Amino acid sequence: AVRSPRPEAWGRAAASRGRRAARRLVLSPRRLAGPLPAGLAQWFPALEELDVSGTGLAELGAELLALPRLRTLLAKNNRLGGPGSLPKGLAQAPLGRSLRVLNLSGNRFAEVPPALLGLRGLQSLSLGGNRLHGIPPDIQELRSLEFLYLGGNFITSIPPELANLPSLSYLVLCDNKIQSIPPQLAQLHSLRSLSLHNNLLTYLPREILNLVHLEELSLRGNPLVVRFVRDLTYNPPSLQELAGRTIKTRNVPYAPSDLPENLVRYLSLASNCPNPKCGGVYFDSCVRQIKFVDFCGKYRLPLMHYLCSPECSSPCSSASQSSTSQSESDSEDEASVAARRMQKVLLG
Repeated sequence: AVRSPRPEAWGRAAASRGRRAARRLVLSPRRLAGPLPAGLAQWFPALEELDVSGTGLAELGAELLALPRLRTLLAKNNRLGGPGSLPKGLAQAPLGRSLRVLNLSGNRFAEVPPALLGLRGLQSLSLGGNRLHGIPPDIQELRSLEFLYLGGNFITSIPPELANLPSLSYLVLCDNKIQSIPPQLAQLHSLRSLSLHNNLLTYLPREILNLVHLEELSLRGNPLVVRFVRDLTYNPPSLQELAGRTIKTRNVPYAPSDLPENLVRYLSLASNCPNPKCGGVYFDSCVRQIKFVDFCGKYRLPLMHYLCSPECSSPCSSASQSSTSQSESDSEDEASVAARRMQKVLLG
């Protein structure tokens, strides 16, 4: 590791063979009026890690693109976030293929810079403590991402496309304003740690129990720990939904040539009712129901269920009572398995 010399010493640094072979460079904390110092790539051609944290940088500049071997860029606690903060052509430069770790936490970004979404080799991305209000659906383009830190922002929702990151193992969304979790996150089969503390969650999707590799789940500081919201509003199904349910439940055969493309696509979106005694399906019209399950033998965690009709949850008959009881039993069995699997569940 090499600490950056003072500006008047850059010439001496260029003459140093040791510096030319340096793989790690830390710029001393100081206010930089412009982008990275000119000649950086010439003097440090073998650079693999660059740390410019706390230097007051407002832009990184084109000099960054001339570092073809750079794998780690740390630019925390600066003034980045305005127009021109990142150099143009970032994803197309050799750096766009070599960069693996990028930390831009503690800056002023109001949105995830589109230029970052082209860094296909990126494995770790940190944008905590910025001014983000959302996560772009194109985040799914970062297919190599294993670690994503977006804590300490103003994010209100999570796009379902986030579930299309096959290697994501650590997801940090704490200290935001998130009100619900899309059930699609259950597709993150590599996820080991999920941090959601200090948000506005009142329930979790039932599908979260399907995260088979999840070891740590942090939920403290959410309303779900002390209260919950019950919403049993139910809109009668449309004629299209009724027809779709009939086709699915009675296994009516059809081929793409038999129906318009939009109806074929609609039929592919059918969701199975989680009540094992029901066997029904639903599309857009369903009953939302909160069920509490035990975690760690201490906390009752509210999980959201989506049932196909009020008859699946209303004790209006002995049959429905049996169905409800069976459904609750299955839910608790699933929860107990998940609780044993998770090594740490932080609720309070």
